[in-house]
Amino acid sequence: MQASSYLKVSVGVALATIALKTGAWWVTGSVSLLSDALEGLVNLAGAAFALGMVSWAAQPPDAEHPYGHHKAEYFSSGFEGVLILAAAIAILGAAGERLLHPAAVQSLGPGLALSIVATAMNAALAAAMFRKAATDRSIALEADARHLMADVWTSVGVVVGLVGVHFTGWLWLDPVVALCVAANILREGVSLVWRSAGGLMDMAVEPEVRAQIERTLAGFAHHAIRFDHVVTRRAGQRRYVDLHMHLPAEWSLGRAAALRADVEAALMADVAGLRATIQLLPMDVEAHVDETAEDVARRTQAARAQAAAHPVADAESAAR
Repeated sequence: MQASSYLKVSVGVALATIALKTGAWWVTGSVSLLSDALEGLVNLAGAAFALGMVSWAAQPPDAEHPYGHHKAEYFSSGFEGVLILAAAIAILGAAGERLLHPAAVQSLGPGLALSIVATAMNAALAAAMFRKAATDRSIALEADARHLMADVWTSVGVVVGLVGVHFTGWLWLDPVVALCVAANILREGVSLVWRSAGGLMDMAVEPEVRAQIERTLAGFAHHAIRFDHVVTRRAGQRRYVDLHMHLPAEWSLGRAAALRADVEAALMADVAGLRATIQLLPMDVEAHVDETAEDVARRTQAARAQAAAHPVADAESAAR
């Protein structure tokens, strides 16, 4: 099943859990169950937006986006994070009002039963989505799964709190549990927004992916071959690596290009979703990738001065 299919299921489950949790709040009057129902609305909005972003990310490259649309998934993750933060603020307001004006909880048994059914649905879907997200390297799917699991733990806390109210009679326990729920939701929201921002800023690939790249390059180890300036980044489901491969200057272009093709093929076979770009250089030539603008200007000026000082030698070299 495709990632988009999981998100379609997530939309359906969100609608069902909203109905169940709203019913639980209606029969009990519990503010913590109300906070749980509000998070269900966030789940629905997040799943719907994620579905749109995953569909967009799957579109092939075009003239305006020659590298594809993979980063669209980070917008989904960031949007879900913002929605979670908004839900946390709403819950804090409702819990604060109930803390100042405590009210008895009614019909606890039916309300808890509805909440438990909704929680079980979210837990089952989140587990399946986590597995699919790991396989497809989809941050949008992972974000939705994390959101669902935050909802699951929130619901568990609500149930525990309401059982405590039932056995102790402490009415303040209900809004206090809601405040704890809001804190948990707030943490999850900040985490998602932070990860999305990191993805949009071209973070390096995961440590295990970088280790696999190094192992693959080590498989081509030879005294006549050298790799350096290995730089990686990730964009949604895609992983990218750029590097320099130094070879003997006397090698023909065809021989060097053939080896480069073998290295690129090995890298992309060993790391799912990887795109490799390799620049060929003679063994005795170093690339100046870390130079500042001032360094480039000085080196260019020195080269021009040398050319001006030895015009005949340079002309003979050009003729050869």
